[in-house]
Amino acid sequence: MMTTETRTHRVVVRAALVAAAAAVLLVGLAALAGGSAAAAGAAVGGAIAVGVFAFGAFAVDAVSRLMPAASLLFAMVTYTFQVVVMALVFVGINRSGLLDDELDRNWLGGAIILGAVVWMAVQVRLATTARIPAFEPRPSTPSEGGAR
Repeated sequence: MMTTETRTHRVVVRAALVAAAAAVLLVGLAALAGGSAAAAGAAVGGAIAVGVFAFGAFAVDAVSRLMPAASLLFAMVTYTFQVVVMALVFVGINRSGLLDDELDRNWLGGAIILGAVVWMAVQVRLATTARIPAFEPRPSTPSEGGAR
C-alpha cells in the first residue's frame, strides 16, 4: 500500500523531472538558434527555475507531513521566498556582468518562465489526478451499526 507521503513525493519528483526535461530541450533549441551564449542562458535559467521550485515543493511537502496545521502558512512564506530568491539570483547575475556577454538575457528569462509554467502545469495535473485523501477516515467500531 502506498502512503500519502510517497504519493506527494512522487508528484514533486515528477514535476521536477518534466521541468528539467523541458529545460534540456530549451537548451538544445537555444544552441541551434542562438549559439553558446543562448544555450548557457537557457541552461542557467532552467537550473534556477527547477532548483527554486524543487526546493520549495520539497520543503512544503516536509512541513505538511510534520506539522499539517502550519502547511498553508509555510506554503505562502515559501512562495514569497521563492520569488525573492529568483529575483536576487537574477540581480546577482545581472550585476556580475555575465548577462549579454556569456549568458543571453532573453533565453535565461525564457527558460525561467518555461520552467515555471511547466512546473505548475505538471504539478497541478499530477496533484489533481493523484488519489491523495484530504483526511483520514474515522475507523468504524464494532458498536456502530450493531445491536444496542
